[in-house]
Amino acid sequence: MENNASEVTRRTFIGVASTALAATATVAAQSQSNMGSHDAPNEEQPGANNNGLDAQNPDSVWPPETDNGTVPPFKYSFALSRKRIESGGWTRQVTARELPISKTIAGVEMRLTHGGVRELHWHVSAEWAIMLYGSARITAVDHNGQSFVGEVGEGDLWLFPPGVPHSIQGLGPDGCKFLLVFDDGNFDEFQTFLITDWMHHTPKEVLAKNFNLPESTFDKVPKKELFIFQAGMPGDLKKEQSQTAEGTGTVPQRFDFTASQMKPTKITAGGEVKIIDAMTFPVTPITAAIVKLKPGGLRELHWHPNQDEWQYYISGKGRMTVFTAGSRARTMDFEEGDVGYILQSNPHYIENIGNTDLVFVEMFKSDHYEDISLAQWMAHTPALLVSQHLGIDQSVIEAIPKEKIVVDPR
Repeated sequence: MENNASEVTRRTFIGVASTALAATATVAAQSQSNMGSHDAPNEEQPGANNNGLDAQNPDSVWPPETDNGTVPPFKYSFALSRKRIESGGWTRQVTARELPISKTIAGVEMRLTHGGVRELHWHVSAEWAIMLYGSARITAVDHNGQSFVGEVGEGDLWLFPPGVPHSIQGLGPDGCKFLLVFDDGNFDEFQTFLITDWMHHTPKEVLAKNFNLPESTFDKVPKKELFIFQAGMPGDLKKEQSQTAEGTGTVPQRFDFTASQMKPTKITAGGEVKIIDAMTFPVTPITAAIVKLKPGGLRELHWHPNQDEWQYYISGKGRMTVFTAGSRARTMDFEEGDVGYILQSNPHYIENIGNTDLVFVEMFKSDHYEDISLAQWMAHTPALLVSQHLGIDQSVIEAIPKEKIVVDPR
């Protein structure tokens, strides 16, 4: 398998690509005929109930008949996370502490006010981000003293490599909101290396010697970390880019990526996907798939052979069934602000069960994207053999598309 985004163009990524493929899915559809039927009378669940939570998770209250056995939870909502509120905004996180299955990736939601600053800081993990709302000014300096100053808007990305110090500041009239993704499930946003915290815990005489300045220069260094604080607006972008590049220049590879202007990697009748990996965004060690499913659309049955998958749901309503072998399967429901996690090689699908587009991101601790499609596997296996396994007519197996089928969106 080729280790780049073009691999996705050789499979049906989203939805049902043809009548033949639809026919192939008939057996699965029949076995899931009760999925989505959550109209059981209230008397079937007497006693105390959390009706609000039940309404958000119908496939847990009344699971489809195809669910079986004990599957560890693979969902956690940012709405349940502790929110740290500061003068310049707020933040909350979902890590392996909140979702134990999530070993390879942690996520952080952050909101910055107009002028709000995420303090100059760095951390051991790489930081991948997508702007969900508004715009921001971002800065960074690499190990050669080369600078980066840029601005990102809704739908755009950035990546700060491990150990690279950086900052984020909210711009547009109402600031911004963004998702941060880190390639370590145990990452802790509240335990990062902060410039104020470090300098406060360094003797003044050492600071004075380091900068060749009087000790009094550092009298006003904050005695407590700023973390997220309110500040005035930044200077002119071009002037700041020029000032920070003096003597050393800018970073050789940009730390931002205008995904908002990127054409989809794959479009079908059911939706679209953008794959962003090291082939398209060279600096990133983290791969993303930004998926949009139309109402009724399906992210086809598949699995990922190279890494676990971390998901964040941006908008809409969906459901996902994860099969963990040993006849175990579980279905869970997802909506805006929810996190999903699927272990490496565990097969699954995502279906849009709402009446608006379902938009979510898939994240992988890898510099390239890989998945294996059930339909493609069947199409490239001897049809007679598949027919003998599934009881599906051989002619139907032979009609499954072997190459991609690009269909304009509805």
